[in-house]
Amino acid sequence: MAEQTLFNEAIGLIPQQKTETGALFPIVLTPNTNITKPVHLTEAIKANITWINSLLNQSGAILFRGFDVSSASDFNDVVQSSGYDDFSYGVGGGGTRSKVIGRVYTANEAPPDQNITFHHEMAHAPVFPSKLFFFCEVEPGKGGETCIALSHVIYERMEQKHPKFVAEMEEKGLLYTRVVGDESDPLSPVGRSWKEVFMTDDKTEAEERAAKLGMKLEWIEGAVKVIIGPKPGFRYDEVKKHKIWFNGVVGRFEDKLNNDPLKAVVFSDGKPLPPNVADDCSKIFDEECVALQWRKGDVLLLDNLAVVHSRRPLITQPRRVLASFCK
Repeated sequence: MAEQTLFNEAIGLIPQQKTETGALFPIVLTPNTNITKPVHLTEAIKANITWINSLLNQSGAILFRGFDVSSASDFNDVVQSSGYDDFSYGVGGGGTRSKVIGRVYTANEAPPDQNITFHHEMAHAPVFPSKLFFFCEVEPGKGGETCIALSHVIYERMEQKHPKFVAEMEEKGLLYTRVVGDESDPLSPVGRSWKEVFMTDDKTEAEERAAKLGMKLEWIEGAVKVIIGPKPGFRYDEVKKHKIWFNGVVGRFEDKLNNDPLKAVVFSDGKPLPPNVADDCSKIFDEECVALQWRKGDVLLLDNLAVVHSRRPLITQPRRVLASFCK
């Protein structure tokens, strides 16, 4: 069955939906209600994965809404139906997650009233997932939106706003520092203990695993200082021929072990970033993003190289969003 008979491309369901480079962002696909039998998302994806990949390449984000996806098991079936290889969330990830079933994890388990800043998933690592799936199992009351933005647009606007900084960032790269405790911190968005981050309680083995990820460990009392980099502040998309904002300039998480955000990200030579850069970048993200208000059953597919995402604080509980990562 042709893809056009299984899906409707909906316009207007997302109030902030944008048009970039000729494609909607995000593209929203709903079941074709003109078909007499129910349209199952797993079957529709299997039958039309080439077309879906083409849409994802054009837009960077696809929201599947109105399909019969109600549980973590259903979501796992959807991920499997894509044919994408699994990217296991293992060594090096800072966010606290729990495996639910199969290829499905909880989204970041930081307290729901906290903001999670814009980021590419595992951008600090030498290997990162190419695609992300998210699924709304429990629709939030108020707040808790997942915000998405096109990374190349952020790069272009930052280059216009801070050309000297962007040139210096490209020349030098960036260095990231984070202190990770011996024990996990459930109140922090990046609260995994070093034992969880490196999946070992042996310090020597942790150092070896860190080195493979381009990290250096400096042990301190009750914790370890993790130094990441130097890392490039951008990447070049060879297919679309543009630069993308692939860095953690705004990713300044503060918790009981990390309370000096100005030292969290610096140039590779140790020079601090200009004081207004992170705030200006955050404003650009807010101006360019699309805030997705989740509905139960929503499945969101993102190109992790093209799109950054964040989480707004939840005002009214509950909310349960699950995630899956693909190579």
